[in-house]
Amino acid sequence: MKLTAINDQELVINYLNGNEFALEELLKRHKSRIYTSIYLLVKDTYLAEDIFQEAFIKVIRTLKSGRYNEEGKFLPWVLRIAHNLVIDHFRKEKRNPIITGSDGTDILNYIQLHEESIEDQLLRTQQNNELRALIHLLPDDQKEVLIMRHYGDLSFKDIADITGVSINTALGRMRYALTNLRKMMKIKESNNMIKK
Repeated sequence: MKLTAINDQELVINYLNGNEFALEELLKRHKSRIYTSIYLLVKDTYLAEDIFQEAFIKVIRTLKSGRYNEEGKFLPWVLRIAHNLVIDHFRKEKRNPIITGSDGTDILNYIQLHEESIEDQLLRTQQNNELRALIHLLPDDQKEVLIMRHYGDLSFKDIADITGVSINTALGRMRYALTNLRKMMKIKESNNMIKK
């Protein structure tokens, strides 16, 4: 039987029985989806490639150690590994991800009026920086859903698969993220009023 004709679980079994081509087929089958999900979060081709390779090294080690038990759920399992590696990267870097649109421009600077005064530009830049700071203050699970949904343009189903939660949980995290952002903005606004 050709490897392209069998499902992921059977490919994993073939690989564990010594067929290296089975792993190649799994890689070929899922590389684009896994790489894209990483790239949407890190926005850097070299970094995405590094994390992709690190994810597959982890996959191989886990398979060879006999600790893989995600029956029939190979892709969501690998996406979860890749997602965790992205989170680890941002924690190590201790920085906010660059929030860019599909054309590579900073999404928060995207809406721009052509005849904007310097004062308006400065005010908008300050507001964008404040919004970034507030997003950074969200709990990690809310922040990642917000970034993946609005800046990565992923569906809630994809977000649920990547983060290993149900669609309802992903939707709930998004709702909490938006609610918390509104609360933080109101608090910031009232603090600014008090200072004046």
